[in-house]
Amino acid sequence: MGRSIPVRVILPASWNKRPKATFPALYMLHGGDDDYTAWTRETDVEELSQNSDVLIVMPDAGKDGYYSDWFAGPPRWETFHTAELVRLMEKEYRAGSSRAVVGLSMGGFGALNYAAHHRGLFRYAAAMSSYVDLNDPAVRLAIGLGSQRVGVDIKKVWGDPVQNADVWQSHNPAAMPRAFRGTHVHLSVGSGMPGPLDIGRSSDVILASVVGEAALPEQIRKFASSLRAERVRVTTHQYAPGTHSWTYWRKELHHIWPTVMDSLGRQAPGSVAGRQPSLRARIR
Repeated sequence: MGRSIPVRVILPASWNKRPKATFPALYMLHGGDDDYTAWTRETDVEELSQNSDVLIVMPDAGKDGYYSDWFAGPPRWETFHTAELVRLMEKEYRAGSSRAVVGLSMGGFGALNYAAHHRGLFRYAAAMSSYVDLNDPAVRLAIGLGSQRVGVDIKKVWGDPVQNADVWQSHNPAAMPRAFRGTHVHLSVGSGMPGPLDIGRSSDVILASVVGEAALPEQIRKFASSLRAERVRVTTHQYAPGTHSWTYWRKELHHIWPTVMDSLGRQAPGSVAGRQPSLRARIR
C-alpha cells in the first residue's frame, strides 16, 4: 500500500486465557463511502460476538477502493487484505485457517471477489445489498457517479471498460460463478421500497437509499441462479420493504450470524459476557 492502513480488531473472548490457541477469523468489509469503523459504529457487532470466540477483523478499504489491486496501482487493496493482512492476523493475533467474510454494498462486492479469486480462503461469503454484475448498465452508472463524487477515476481501478474488458470481467462476480465452488455464498437484498425502519430519515436520504437498492434484486436473483447451476451452495434473503441503509443491514447481520458462526465451527450463544475490548491496530 505504501502507507499505513487502519484495521479494527475485536479479540476472541478467551484470547488472553488461551495464549497458544488459534481462532477462526471473520473479516467484515465496509461500503464505498465509509471506513473501518463502520461495523462497530453502526451495528452491535461487539455485543453480538461477545461469546463467539472468533477474531473479528475490520480493515479499511478506502473511499471507493473497490477491493481491487488497481489497474494503475497502487493501491493494491486485494493483495493487502487477502495476503498481507491474513498473514499478519495469523502471526500476531493467532488467527487460524477457518475464515469467513461479510460485506455490504461495495464491501459485499469485495467479499465475493475475494472468495472467487482465492478459492479456499473463505468458507463463507455474505454480500448484503451488493452489485454483482458489472455489465449491468445501472451498476456502471452508479459506479461512475459514485467514483466521481469521491474523486476516483474508475479507469485507474480496472482500466477502460472497452479496451480492458478482460480486467473488468475478472472482477465481475456474475462472470465467474464456477469460481465459488466450495464456498457457501449468501446474498441478501431489499426490495428498494421504504418501510417503518426508514421513518425519521430525511426525504433525500430515503430517496438515495431507495435508488441504491432498487436495481439490485433482479441481478442478484440471476446471479443466485447461475451459482446454483454450478452446484455452488448459495442462500438468499430478499426482503420487503428494504432500502440501501444500515437499518436493514443491522437486521441482516443478526439474521446470518448463527450461520456465519456455524461455518467457522463456532456456536452463537445467547448470553453476553466476558468479551475483550476492541483492539485498534495500524498496519503498514
